[in-house]
Amino acid sequence: MLGNLPEETTTFVGRRAELARVAHSLRASRLVTLTGPPGVGKTRLALRAAQHSRGAYPDGVWWADLAPLRDDALLVATVSDAVDFADHTLRMPAEALCEWLEHKKLLLVLDCCERLTGPVAHLLGELLTTVPRLTVLATSRQALGSRGETVFDVPPLPLAGPGGAADLFRERARHAVPGLPLDDTAVETICAHLEGIPLALELACAQLAEGRSVREVAQRLTVRAGARLDVLAQEGTWPQRHRALRTAIGWSHELCTPLERLLWARLSVFRGDFGEEAAAEVCAGGPLDADTVGRALRGLVRKSVLQHGGAADGAGEKSVFRMLDTLREYGAMWLRELGEAPRVADRHAEHHADLARRADEGWTGPEQADWYRRIGAAHADLCAALDHLLETAPDRALAMAGRVGFYWGCCGHLHEARSYLTRALETHSAPGPHRSRALWALGFASSLQGDHEGARELGEQCAVAAWQDKNPDDMLSAAYLLGITYLLMGRPRAAHTVADRCLTARPGGPFDSAAQLRCRLVRVFALTGMGELDDARTAAEELRRICAAQGECWTRAYADYQLALIALLQGRADDCAAHARAMVDSKYRIGDSFGIALGLDLLAAALAAQGDGEQAARVYGTGHTYWGQVGHPQRGTPELGPVRQECERRARALIGDDAYERAYREGSAAHQETALALALLGPRP
Repeated sequence: MLGNLPEETTTFVGRRAELARVAHSLRASRLVTLTGPPGVGKTRLALRAAQHSRGAYPDGVWWADLAPLRDDALLVATVSDAVDFADHTLRMPAEALCEWLEHKKLLLVLDCCERLTGPVAHLLGELLTTVPRLTVLATSRQALGSRGETVFDVPPLPLAGPGGAADLFRERARHAVPGLPLDDTAVETICAHLEGIPLALELACAQLAEGRSVREVAQRLTVRAGARLDVLAQEGTWPQRHRALRTAIGWSHELCTPLERLLWARLSVFRGDFGEEAAAEVCAGGPLDADTVGRALRGLVRKSVLQHGGAADGAGEKSVFRMLDTLREYGAMWLRELGEAPRVADRHAEHHADLARRADEGWTGPEQADWYRRIGAAHADLCAALDHLLETAPDRALAMAGRVGFYWGCCGHLHEARSYLTRALETHSAPGPHRSRALWALGFASSLQGDHEGARELGEQCAVAAWQDKNPDDMLSAAYLLGITYLLMGRPRAAHTVADRCLTARPGGPFDSAAQLRCRLVRVFALTGMGELDDARTAAEELRRICAAQGECWTRAYADYQLALIALLQGRADDCAAHARAMVDSKYRIGDSFGIALGLDLLAAALAAQGDGEQAARVYGTGHTYWGQVGHPQRGTPELGPVRQECERRARALIGDDAYERAYREGSAAHQETALALALLGPRP
């Protein structure tokens, strides 16, 4: 099934009546908002309801977590990411998102909307008006106030009875300490004190893993003083009526060791998942050293303050931790109380600026695909770091934006790339290599969005700045930007001239720098565009061989793309198909939908030339889905236009118009992962 729903890590208890009501509301209303206090189970109920509703939405059930957002700057981008849309156009982001969803029937789940109720309501007004078969399920501590909204207030679990609070407590207690005796009276006491709030009950259960009996937990909960917890109510974080959850969180906080409390506070600076190494780099200091951080992390997991998972994070660590937004709020409150918020924010920004630096330095190496994954996983924290640096250290923000901008451009975060680069350039206007790099990254993003004239002007600014700084790499980068822009404008000879002159003036091996490598690629593209196919093939084969030996995949993919195009133009359909498949495979590994779309177009043309009209039409349909995913019709260098036309003509001639249209629709409607896997079947070079 289509979608991106998170995995459930614990069993789901009770809520049969609520699930039935939500299911009915989703059938009757296009916007359903689950409201209620923090910790009452809105997210779990929404997730289970979404899972049960999958069969009703042929275009998928998609989940967008809005908890990391502090304002609406990344709202549309977050929703776009959630529905696999990476806009490459200059349109307003909301307009492009509406067009992408316009003909789809899907369920969109927006989790944790409470900080952004106004902006979310405004966005949903546009989406629900434009996308007639869209249904939205939202969770929020308060209603969104949208027209036509159905509000369902999620109640606490009933204290007793099947599927109630006592059943949840027993289930979690058995998981925490298998075989632990469960005193019914003590369980009832705990559930009553915690008012059936699921998160509060889970935090109480976590104390059992610390060696306490159920009776001891009940006794401590009965007698504990909670005056210290009223700080949250005074700050307006939660209303006074949420006393049960405040009690449970504050109790968990008090039962933590002093170092665990300190780490809890400092970890609140992270917006997304994080690994132990990242936690140590950001949070160590004073009594917390790297070893102590590791022990404290495990202690917080035992107390259910942190969740421990296996997905890799933005630092490349395979074992990661995450904190519920409710607990993050509590930690952030104590971080402010400790007076450490500015210092920890500095450390967080420093860590992610260093992540961007290491990713930039590792771009040409064998871990290139892994760096793309790391940058993608750390997106929310990279944005938070840039926001902080723009206010506190504009020069470092400029350097960081220039380094991360290329990754974002390749993976579809073009609006964020342009926004942060523009802000950084406006904030820090002094000349220097960081400014040259930022101009180059901005020009690269502009070229991918089709703003060729703007990209050319930025390329000329890069060239002037590089000449003034006497920086050879920046000169090569400027040549690459100008060259790729000329190619997209249909001027391959101008692209060849600018790239060849710069490479001749600064000789060296392809892997002397990333700029050297990319500039050599422009020269290959230009030779193909000029019709010098034998020279282009020789240069592309050499470039591909060198890249394969180094484990580099981005440039190698485009070398395969050129070899596929050259083979097609020279009548070697089998070679074209093999190289096109290799190109698509490499682009899939780094999440480049634009590159996948380009490769599928060439693969379809090769299949048509091989005489397989049905599969050509099917792959062509899948390719068009990827083109839609990046927000515009087919793009690329001008020589692709005739190739696409010939592909369709051949395929129709082979199987007839009706069969072509049927296969094309099958390719367009198929699950993308499945369709891509089928397209990649076949020999590779």
